[in-house]
Amino acid sequence: MPLHYQAVPVTPFQQNCSIVWCDATMDAAVIDPGGEVERLKAAAQALGVTVKAIWLTHAHIDHAGGAGQWAREDGLPIIGPHQGDQFWITGLPQQSAMFGFPPAETFTPTRWLEDGDEVTVGQQTLTVRHCPGHTPGHVVFHSAAAQRCFVGDVLFAGSIGRTDFPGGHHETLIRSITERLWPMGDDTVFIPGHGPESTFGEEKRTNPFVGGRYG
Repeated sequence: MPLHYQAVPVTPFQQNCSIVWCDATMDAAVIDPGGEVERLKAAAQALGVTVKAIWLTHAHIDHAGGAGQWAREDGLPIIGPHQGDQFWITGLPQQSAMFGFPPAETFTPTRWLEDGDEVTVGQQTLTVRHCPGHTPGHVVFHSAAAQRCFVGDVLFAGSIGRTDFPGGHHETLIRSITERLWPMGDDTVFIPGHGPESTFGEEKRTNPFVGGRYG
C-alpha cells in the first residue's frame, strides 16, 4: 500500500493521532495532534518520515490541542477543518482549562476545507468529505486507493460520535455516516478518533446506532 499510517494515542482521552505518509517520498501529514507534541515528533522521527502538514478533522481539544504549538515551532501549515468549527478553535484555551489539558494555542488554519476538496501528502491524494453532526465543521479524509478513511469522531467501532456538545446534532451525524461514509464501500477500513479500527461494512451490520441504515 503506497499510503502508510500509524496511530499514536495521545492525551488523557487516548485520541488516535495518525501519522500518514507516502511510501515514495516519506513525506507525512499528522492528523489531529491533540497534544503530547514532542512525543508525536519523536514517533515521526522514528518512522523516518518528514512531517509537512497538520490535518484536522475537527477542533475539539483532544484533536486540535497541539496543532498551534506544532505549527508555530516547525512552520507547518494547518489544513482543516471546515469553517463551521471556528468557534471551537477560538475556544481552545477555554477547552484546555475545562478538561485539565495543558494550555492550548489558538490558530488560524492555513486552509479551511470544503466537501469534495483534496489534500495531498507526497504523491498520495485523499478526498475530503464534510461530515457534520459531532461538530458543525467536522471533515474526514478518504483514500480510495488505500481503502482507508480517517473519520475523527464521526464513527467508532460499535458506536458513533457524541452530539451533546455545542453545535452537535444527532440526525445530521446519522446522515453524514449513511450518506457520506457508507458509499465509500464496505471494505473500507476506518481509523476513528478513539478506539480500534473497523470497516464500514462491519458497522453497517453490527453497530447498534447505525446498523441497517444504508443511506
